[in-house]
Amino acid sequence: MQKEEIWQTRENIAKTFGLASQSYDVSARLQRFSGKHLMPWLPKKSDLTVLDLGSGTGFFTDLLASNYQQVIGLDISTNMLRFAKSKRNENILWIEADAHKIPLADESVDLIYSNLVIQWFDPLNVAINEILRVLKPGGLIIFTTLIDGTLHELKSSWKQVDNDQHVIDFKTVDEMNALFNTGQSKLLEQKCQDIILEYQNVIHLARELKGLGANHLPNKKNRGLSGKDKWFKMTEFYQDFLEPSGIYPATYRLFSGLVVKLNN
Repeated sequence: MQKEEIWQTRENIAKTFGLASQSYDVSARLQRFSGKHLMPWLPKKSDLTVLDLGSGTGFFTDLLASNYQQVIGLDISTNMLRFAKSKRNENILWIEADAHKIPLADESVDLIYSNLVIQWFDPLNVAINEILRVLKPGGLIIFTTLIDGTLHELKSSWKQVDNDQHVIDFKTVDEMNALFNTGQSKLLEQKCQDIILEYQNVIHLARELKGLGANHLPNKKNRGLSGKDKWFKMTEFYQDFLEPSGIYPATYRLFSGLVVKLNN
C-alpha cells in the first residue's frame, strides 16, 4: 500500500468512527466487557502519566482519570473527541492524532491503556514502535484487541456468496506475540477468549458493527453496498449458525495483553 493510500485509509477510519460517536456508547457491549476485563492489570500507583490510546467517547478515559494523576485521551476522530470533551472529566488532556505519529515526547508516559483499538492500526508494527517511543523504560502497555477467528460466522456466510472482503483480516495469536516479544518489549501476560454476543437477526449484527465504526474495509473490492440478493443469500447461510432459541450468535475472539517496555 502506497503512503497516500495509507493516509487516505486512516482518514476514512476517522470519519467512520466519527459518524458513530453518538451511538457508540449504546452499541459498545463488547468494549464495556473488554475494557473492564483490563482493570485488574492496572498499576496501583496513582502518580502516573497515562495515555488512553484510541480513547473514543472517553468512557474508560474517565475511569482512568479517577485513579491517575495525569490522563491523556488520544483519538483520530474529531467527533469522538468533541463528544468526550463534553461528557468527561475536565482534567483530561484530549489530543487529536494518529497512533502512527503520537505528538508526545520520548519516554514521557508511564502507562498506555488501549481497548479494542489496535486492530485498526495499519501498519501495526509502525504504531507499536511509536507507542514504545513515548513509553518510559519499565512502563506498561495494557491492551485488548480482536484476533483471527473474530466474526467467523459472518465471514463463512459471505464466503459462500462471493470472494469480496466483508470482514477485516485480524492478526493471529502468533503474530501478536511476534509483534510484542522483541528487543524492545516483552509480553508478560496474555489471555485469549471467545466472546459470543447474541443478535435478533443479521441486520441487528450489521447495525451494531456500524455503530462501533467497525465497517471500514480497506481491501474491499466493491465499494458500493452489497446488493439485496447477495445480502439475502448471506443471511440464509448465516442460519446454519442459528441457536435453537432462534438467536443469531457472533463470535469475537478477544486477545488481552500486558506488555512491559524493556530497559535497553
